[in-house]
Amino acid sequence: MKKVKILFYIYEMGAGGAARTLLNIINNLDRDKFQPVLVTLDFDGSYEKDIERDVTFIKLKTKRLSKSIFKLAKIIRDEEVDLVFSTIPRVNTIATLANKLSFTKSKNVVREADNLGGTLKEDIQLIFFGMVYRLSNQVVSLSEGVKNNLVNKYKLKADSIKVIYNPVDLKKIDQQLIEEIPEKHREAFDTDEKVIITAGRLVEQKDQRTLIEAFRKVQDRVDSRLVILGVGHLENDLKALADQYNLLDRVYFYGFQQNPYKYIHQADLFALSSKHEGFSHVIAESLATGTMVVSTDCKSGPSEVLDKGKYGYLCEVGNAEEMSKHMIEALTLTEEQKQKNVAEGKKRARDFDANIIVKQYEEVFLEVLSK
Repeated sequence: MKKVKILFYIYEMGAGGAARTLLNIINNLDRDKFQPVLVTLDFDGSYEKDIERDVTFIKLKTKRLSKSIFKLAKIIRDEEVDLVFSTIPRVNTIATLANKLSFTKSKNVVREADNLGGTLKEDIQLIFFGMVYRLSNQVVSLSEGVKNNLVNKYKLKADSIKVIYNPVDLKKIDQQLIEEIPEKHREAFDTDEKVIITAGRLVEQKDQRTLIEAFRKVQDRVDSRLVILGVGHLENDLKALADQYNLLDRVYFYGFQQNPYKYIHQADLFALSSKHEGFSHVIAESLATGTMVVSTDCKSGPSEVLDKGKYGYLCEVGNAEEMSKHMIEALTLTEEQKQKNVAEGKKRARDFDANIIVKQYEEVFLEVLSK
């Protein structure tokens, strides 16, 4: 049987959740049925070294999405692609239009990964994205909450959207847990105090400011430390906030880490303070490492991943007081209670195993091609 050639298109294989999702899908595709081709803009992404060697990897000679459309159309023709898969609205727009301009029989699947919108300008833009999405052969949402947003803001029909959760590569996580934390980062973990950790870009969406404020309140009850993994334009502001609260000796900024799992595994608690998420890959990954989770109940992923609080603690967005109370509750559990939570969390993480989720994607790809 001829293998199905799928072109995966993304801005770059950088440090974000979208790139990690694509990596997990590509690497876990059934090679007896599918032949993956990865196309990005001309950037050096941190996940590139993790791509399986049998993947055809092409970088376009441009760093601008708007200039990539005809280049991408040519690759679709030259590679004789059967299906184009993309994620993130602007990338989805370019991928869909490029596929049309390739004048081939290639099909389109677009994936939406976040709860976007809010302002009038943003909502109008989402209606435009929805018009383009309707040109695709299938829209995939990574959570029920994102699906609702696609219906309400993008004006798509609910029955035209399939929900597929993010794939978590449990096997790879287990392999990476045994790696040692570098000596320069051991300081935060070489302690009898509790260690709280977070991971994500240092941007407004992730709202680490609220987390630092919550952590300050935790100090009144529990001797603890906070490790922040990630980079972003708010790093200096967040350091200044920690300094303002006299916490610079207890808040550790360790930047982006290719393998965050070995850090999360060594922590007592993972905390997510986001204002909005699509799925929150890192929550599922934290459960897989055996670390308890406190998260904001933001639209839309955390509540679904944690099953409305069954597998972790949920708090109001921007509410440092409530977040601190849940953090204190988690950090003061008995050892027996903690181990029970950890075991249940690991069990929940298996629901997102890449082997299961990628099969769902494969079914969608084959279904689209059969139409």
